[in-house]
Amino acid sequence: MSYYFAKTVDLPFAEAVARATEQLQERGFGILTEIDVRATLRKKLDVEFRPYTILGACNPSFAYRALECEERIGAMLPCNVIVQDKGAEGVEVAAVDPVASMQAIANPELADVADQVRELLRAAIDAL
Repeated sequence: MSYYFAKTVDLPFAEAVARATEQLQERGFGILTEIDVRATLRKKLDVEFRPYTILGACNPSFAYRALECEERIGAMLPCNVIVQDKGAEGVEVAAVDPVASMQAIANPELADVADQVRELLRAAIDAL
């Protein structure tokens, strides 16, 4: 099982970030964090890196349900979605597969939440 699912889009990088954000919001996710990895690496390490953004997406209803099932699950939240420029290959948008990341936790209620979140994230990626 892969730990992510992805789609390559033929969009400018900034537009891909905006479209990913929009598709996530349409499915109840808010963006809690937006990390510009390229800018961070330039500032902290003085290195050049491709355009790469990490979106920390959270669906409050599902986050609440997960926290009710497993009190320390916050260590694995929010769901990360990345947008990265792959050069001639296009721009890739990828999301963590919550089912894969929750396999380490033996809690059937949490597995049900992860299944539902997986479908929402996959739908957001597929809609790009």
